[in-house]
Order: sequence, then C-alpha cells, then structure tokens
Amino acid sequence: MFNLLFTQAYAQSLTSGGSAKAISFDRLLVNINNQIITPLIYLMIAGALVYFLYGVFLFIKNAASPDKRLDGAKGILWGLIGLFIMVSVKGIINLILRTIGVN
Repeated sequence: MFNLLFTQAYAQSLTSGGSAKAISFDRLLVNINNQIITPLIYLMIAGALVYFLYGVFLFIKNAASPDKRLDGAKGILWGLIGLFIMVSVKGIINLILRTIGVN
C-alpha cells in the first residue's frame, strides 16, 4: 500500500514539473495522515465517546447505589479524558504538518 502511495505521489510530482523528492515526500505525508492516522484518531474518538456514554448510562441506571454510581462517574471521567487526548493529538498533528509546510 505504501508503495502505491509513494508511486502515485512520485508520478504527480513529475507531471507538475517540480522537484520529485520534495513533492513526493509531502504527498506521502499527506497520504499517510489522511488514509491511516486520521481514521485511527476518529475511531479512537468514537470509542472514547461510547465509553463516556456508557458511563452516563451506568450513572443514571444506578442512581440509588452510591458504589455503582461511582463506577459510572469513573466511566464519564475516563471518557472525557480520552476525548480530550484524541482531539489534542489531532490538533498537534495538524500543527506539525502545517509547521513543516504540508497542507
């Protein structure tokens, strides 16, 4: 798969008349970000959201029992922490890509 991505990026750089190595490396980074990293981050965000909602469900379901309600509160907390981390990772990756000049 990476061979295909690199070949496509190399071919595009040759047709545009630019430097083959600089453009192909940029395209390779963009392709890796768009096709591998971004879907993984979105999958982890979805997992954290499901865990958060499960914690809310447990918290509401076990409203009468303080011990079981605490389990729901822990699920809510860890779901929020997971969401915060994944959104931060996405932002940091975008910041790095823009800093090195990759759109």
